[in-house]
Amino acid sequence: MDIGKQGWASSLSCSKTARRKSSGRKDRGKVAGNDALAEGEKIKARCMHKAGWGFVGISGIVTLLLFLLKWMPLAVIAGVLTLFFAYFFRDPERQPPLDAKAIVSPADGQVVFIGRVKPPFSEEEMQKISIFMSIFDVHVNRMPYTGTVERIEYRKGRFLPAYKAEADELNEANTIFCVRETKEPFIIVQIAGILARRIICFLRNKQKVEKGERIGIICFGSKVDLYLPKTAILLPLLGKKVKAGETIIGYWK
Repeated sequence: MDIGKQGWASSLSCSKTARRKSSGRKDRGKVAGNDALAEGEKIKARCMHKAGWGFVGISGIVTLLLFLLKWMPLAVIAGVLTLFFAYFFRDPERQPPLDAKAIVSPADGQVVFIGRVKPPFSEEEMQKISIFMSIFDVHVNRMPYTGTVERIEYRKGRFLPAYKAEADELNEANTIFCVRETKEPFIIVQIAGILARRIICFLRNKQKVEKGERIGIICFGSKVDLYLPKTAILLPLLGKKVKAGETIIGYWK
């Protein structure tokens, strides 16, 4: 082979090598970009819910003004309150179980009641599970099972401690009537507590909602009741702590 051909072959080889390196850098760049995007989503998922922006923003501004005015004791109290609001409105991501028949908890907190009752909105007996949320629990509520919202009923009322039995009928509440694809009903009731003064529901009538999807939030300290048909199988979780959208509380038969 003459020198001209050797030079051309060497040049072609170098060109291919350069393209492979360039392609490798681009692929690594894409992977790095995807990793950065995924990390960004994780960071976003750990942020507080937008319902808390106003609370944190206002208390943060008050904290800053108090520091500028050198009213230190009040500034410290306001600062602690700002941190509490940011903690209270945290909104972590949840991964619902893959089991198609699994029913997940609609709220974070402690299970304070499991049993059969005759709810005030129905003539038929249903199974009920009540979850009490302290001010230290995540207060974002989630869909216990995939279904369609039939209707939503809001009721004004009192603000008794949410763990009391009479709170179910007397306190401010928001009742969400749902049905699964097989037309079996399940009802979610958001109940205000002694500190709660605002129930927020993200849903609308006839909306289809997936299991584990966010459905609302209650501010501050409250309870969520879930009513299921008698055929549903509830797990013995009385007194146990559960997580909305993740903890399995029962199964459809």
